[in-house]
Amino acid sequence: MNDKIKEIIEEIEAMKVKLGEEIAQQEKDITYEIQNGYVRFEKEVLDKQKKNMKNLLTWFRDIPLLHLLASPLVYAMVIPAILFDIILFVYQQVIFRIFKFKFIKRSDYILFDRQYLGYLNSIEKLNCLYCSYFNGLIQYTSAIAGRTELYFCPIKHAKKVAYQHDYYDEFFRYGDEDKYQKKLEEIRKKSEKK
Repeated sequence: MNDKIKEIIEEIEAMKVKLGEEIAQQEKDITYEIQNGYVRFEKEVLDKQKKNMKNLLTWFRDIPLLHLLASPLVYAMVIPAILFDIILFVYQQVIFRIFKFKFIKRSDYILFDRQYLGYLNSIEKLNCLYCSYFNGLIQYTSAIAGRTELYFCPIKHAKKVAYQHDYYDEFFRYGDEDKYQKKLEEIRKKSEKK
């Protein structure tokens, strides 16, 4: 990776920090605290949220019938997701230990905190639980796969990919056989620390 690309990546990272600060600034009016992993709202905020909760009868009346009929298929995806989660656990326990990779923390990706929102009814909270688990699992999977790819095949694709994991910028350019042959061991040694 040349200096110009490194400079642009650093600028992007700085802009991500700036974006995070701007989002935090705009969300200042929503007050909550995180205590021992639990989200706590002030009583008046929670009371206001609960007043804005749609009761179950209204919620069922407003949901399209086709959505309701499709829900068993949506929720059935939890079964393969849980099996996949178990396989990822075993994979990381075995492969990451053998290759001395730093473990990917599952709790950094799979977060459950939307159930503390007072304006969600029980079905909406269940839906949020499902989405938090499923999307977090996919992001966790991407982190594990990206970490594995960094060791075994750190070569960028010729075609542009829609999503790049955190390690992709460190990969070798497509078709750059000289660097691949000369620097592969170096990137593997560095990757053991990541």
